Amino acid sequence: MAEMPYAAAVNRALAEELAHDERVVLLGEDVRAGMFGTTSGLVQRFGEDRVINTPIWENGIAGMALGLAITGLRPIAEVMFADFMYLAMDQIANQIASWTYMTGGQTSVPLVIRTAGGAGFAIGYNHSQVTESAFVGPPGLKVVAPSNAADAYGLLKTAVRDDDPVLVFEHKFLYFVPQEVPDEEFLVPLGKANVLRPGDDVTIVAIGSMVGKALEAAETLAAEGISAEVIDPRTLVPLDQETIFGSVARTGRLVTVEEGRKRGSVGSEIAAEVAEKVFGSLKAPVVRVAAPDIPVPPGPLAESMYVPSAERIVETVRGLVA
Repeated sequence: MAEMPYAAAVNRALAEELAHDERVVLLGEDVRAGMFGTTSGLVQRFGEDRVINTPIWENGIAGMALGLAITGLRPIAEVMFADFMYLAMDQIANQIASWTYMTGGQTSVPLVIRTAGGAGFAIGYNHSQVTESAFVGPPGLKVVAPSNAADAYGLLKTAVRDDDPVLVFEHKFLYFVPQEVPDEEFLVPLGKANVLRPGDDVTIVAIGSMVGKALEAAETLAAEGISAEVIDPRTLVPLDQETIFGSVARTGRLVTVEEGRKRGSVGSEIAAEVAEKVFGSLKAPVVRVAAPDIPVPPGPLAESMYVPSAERIVETVRGLVA
């Protein structure tokens, strides 16, 4: 095992995939310079033909990636901030997601779009959102949200080798958190959740940056005699319903936790699925812990109040099991 920051794990995965398959190309704004360190040094190793700087043009970056993918390459496109994935929505939702279907399966779209989202730096609304929930709806997309360095490495490598379009939502606050990553190459399968802590009283499904806070909350709850099972879905589409439903059927309670806003959230979709499939097992209503339905506020104090905390998760669970 080697300890490395999340960003370094992403960089390692990119380097290995560029070396593994000459059809892999990397494109985006300042990818040669290496924003957040995720693409640093790659142009020196693989050349300007495979590590391609683009204009500040998110919709164009996505469109270029689609063109490269359907003509034989395996592009990895970078949208620097997840807020600006909305600018690429037309290409992603109307073109990339539907291309295989619209061609009757004659053309696959083996591309990855990476982006960095989330708060933690107090840099304001347009650079602090998490936007995964907006992309779980269009059929044809796979959506990944790694919560740690090992998953950032293993899920990205799997995404690059997948023949369908995969959106990878990384969290920029996690980029600088060092964690253990196995020295040997490995892949993490899409659609398989990770049960990080077993429990009997409540199921906590936490996404991305909230996984660490959910584990912290579970420790506090354990000291109070409340046993919380913490599940990281890792892949939002396809969602590992089997693992989540099985846990909820056993614990009878579900709390979803995410940094995004509550309205139209990923947690809303999970709650609806649980209500449809395992309603008879529920001992209490499903509760969603998420950000309020307002823009991400500027400034560290306001931002810290906006983003869900471990304490808020603890209070929510206490209310369910009381």
